[in-house]
Amino acid sequence: MLVIGEKINASNRLVAEAIIARNEGYIAGLAKAQADAGADFIDVNVGTAKQTRQEQMAAMEWAVEAVQTATDKPLAIDSDIPEVIETGMRKYGKEELVINSVNAEPEKLEAIGHLAGGRQVRLVALAMSAEGIPPTAEERLATCETIMTYLTRLGVSEEQVYFDPLVLPVSVDSGQALTTLKTLERIKVRYPQAKTVMGLSNVSYGLPNRKLINRAFLLMAAYVGLDAAILDPLDAKAMSLIKAADILVAKDPQCRRYIRAYRNGTLMA
Repeated sequence: MLVIGEKINASNRLVAEAIIARNEGYIAGLAKAQADAGADFIDVNVGTAKQTRQEQMAAMEWAVEAVQTATDKPLAIDSDIPEVIETGMRKYGKEELVINSVNAEPEKLEAIGHLAGGRQVRLVALAMSAEGIPPTAEERLATCETIMTYLTRLGVSEEQVYFDPLVLPVSVDSGQALTTLKTLERIKVRYPQAKTVMGLSNVSYGLPNRKLINRAFLLMAAYVGLDAAILDPLDAKAMSLIKAADILVAKDPQCRRYIRAYRNGTLMA
């Protein structure tokens, strides 16, 4: 399973303050810690409600540079504003990249689809439209079909798309986890060449002992076909569970990655 480190996200107050203050040491430290813990990609999200579009573009450019001083891990450029994503991509300048994200809104499909078309990048596609997140798995799958139809016209291949079935807190609606899992399962059947991804920690928002909920949901999602997760790679137990799950769903031939992690002393029971 591909791991995208979630910790450089301006929704976290300390991260937002570091970005605004241009505290390179803090951001670089988060990047290095996640890389050392085994993250495959480092997510970079600089957006806050208090910033203008121009300020977010400048912050993204700065943050990409700060992260690259700390690690050579590839990046996930994360924003709901196409111009901010484009700024980050231009500063980053490499093909091994995750664009996070697009949804079924025509304007975003057009803008971000053109950024991904003709490039060998991975593109996160959220199963939602301008009206919001659909309540049922069937409706979410319909938004995925809209997205895929549009993106393929722009030269984006099915293999590049990482569909996010969307995770909402079970503290608000206890049925949400099952809806996400059903959506994920349907996506894998409808688009066998596409990949799936989700932001793991959303499921436990508002509950105590959140890591326990996150880890349990991670294993359930792995079973129904999750290919990538946006999570905290500093959670050593979650990272160990990923290696165990990869064996059990036949994604780790001859258990090589698991055995390597055991020999390196990075597995945690």
